[in-house]
Amino acid sequence: MKHASTRRAFLVQAGKAGTLLAGAAALTGHANNPKTEAKQKMADNKKILVAADPFAVSLKDQIDAFLKEKGYEVTDYSKAQGQDRPYYDSAVAVCEAMQAGAAPRAILFCGTGMGMSIVANRFKGVTAAVVESVFAAKMCRAINNANVLCLGQMIWGPDMAKAAVETFLNTKFTEGLEGLSEFLHGACKKVESIRP
Repeated sequence: MKHASTRRAFLVQAGKAGTLLAGAAALTGHANNPKTEAKQKMADNKKILVAADPFAVSLKDQIDAFLKEKGYEVTDYSKAQGQDRPYYDSAVAVCEAMQAGAAPRAILFCGTGMGMSIVANRFKGVTAAVVESVFAAKMCRAINNANVLCLGQMIWGPDMAKAAVETFLNTKFTEGLEGLSEFLHGACKKVESIRP
């Protein structure tokens, strides 16, 4: 019975947060909101890894330029020895670099984002989320503590992709869901323990 009430409380709070955050997500980057200490720490860490397979180079290049304009230090793993890499190679390179401490976050691009996400989620310490809305980009951070955003060029236009990226990078774990912080932290630990 306790599990059902925890789940119910989560859904109620997530629904309330979703309603509040849906409009705010589109405005992220346009408002000067005060930052919490955790958010400031994330903002201070400006290293990010990117990679795209040959089907998403155009979107990746636009996001790469956007990130650099925002002051991020971007490392691109899209090529090896001057050759384009398929998603199953470039995602591996990014995740191995993350595990080695090269950067705490990454953005991966392919046709739909799904292939990159499937590969990335095989790596310990990597939580990749393929998203199709700015709201989902926010909630994958707030609920799941995702550290890899996967975007599909067949789905995203450049302006909305920029909004999703900015939202993903500026959202902290449990943001807007602080009353469920203990549950969400426990859930993430449980999910990580399932990984082979």
